[in-house]
Amino acid sequence: MTGATGLLGSHLVAELLRREADVVCLVRDWVPDSEAVTAGTLSRCRLVRGELEDYMTTLRALNEYEIDTIFHLGAQTIVGTASRSPLSTFEANIKGTWVLLEAARQLGSRIQRVIVASSDKAYGAHEVLPYTEEAPLIGRFPYDVSKSCADLITLSYFHSYRLPVAVTRCGNLYGGGDLNFNRLVPGTIRSALLGEAPVIRSDGSFVRDYFFVRDAVEAYLALAERVPEDGFVGEAFNFGTETPLAVTEMARAILASMGKGDVPLTILNQATNEIPRQYLDCAKARRRMHWAPRWTLEESLAETVQWYRDWLSRQRAPARAAASPVAS
Repeated sequence: MTGATGLLGSHLVAELLRREADVVCLVRDWVPDSEAVTAGTLSRCRLVRGELEDYMTTLRALNEYEIDTIFHLGAQTIVGTASRSPLSTFEANIKGTWVLLEAARQLGSRIQRVIVASSDKAYGAHEVLPYTEEAPLIGRFPYDVSKSCADLITLSYFHSYRLPVAVTRCGNLYGGGDLNFNRLVPGTIRSALLGEAPVIRSDGSFVRDYFFVRDAVEAYLALAERVPEDGFVGEAFNFGTETPLAVTEMARAILASMGKGDVPLTILNQATNEIPRQYLDCAKARRRMHWAPRWTLEESLAETVQWYRDWLSRQRAPARAAASPVAS
């Protein structure tokens, strides 16, 4: 697996271990506050240290550990970071994908399936919504373009070389373990827990499909179980709730779940290089996989908020201990 220390990767690693899978993770940076590290799941995996863009490291890992299933989640995922540094984003998201796919191709039939994380951002801005899997991939901004390219490259490896790939295009993931506090869900929750007004970077009207990470894990595993069957291999699948919300609507839902519905929002209206409206049609996944999200928004937000309450309590514990008087 790549991207094991990210939000989705942390949860997917935990579920794979629960199912008694032998998990090997390619890890570039050691992230001590990642959920995969703090929960102890990464320590139960075999680790290969290196970058996605390093072909020889990737090939060695796939070969020496006799990998048969690849979950490619590794990427630079923050839209703002991508805008500030497109070169590193293109290196990780585009080159990192073709390097992995080419290494997998070299191992022939040993590789049974490759599940590649694309994104709803790969579609770019469309007049007609929701996106179906047949919609063209026309990303314009750096992050969106990186996902459009990686998505197309992945499917080219199926059509050209019959590499057993499948692509996931998910909505905006959220859930416990996401420590990128410039994102809406963790940022709103942390601000509310600290008694501060949550900050909205955009004008609040942007529309998204917010997708609970535990539903995403089930979607990835359900798809992996069907590849390389016909109708699944060489295909892309949308996964989301099909219930789009404006940014302010989602923020208000979060605050309501915390009993803080009267907390004001700070609207900055400073977001750039983002698509105003995007959400997904998931009929293909429902029809072919009999898949649907299991958690309601209320259930998923309650679980997510509790994770951040516990996290903040752990963060405050050392400070409280340091402030406690010592008996002599």
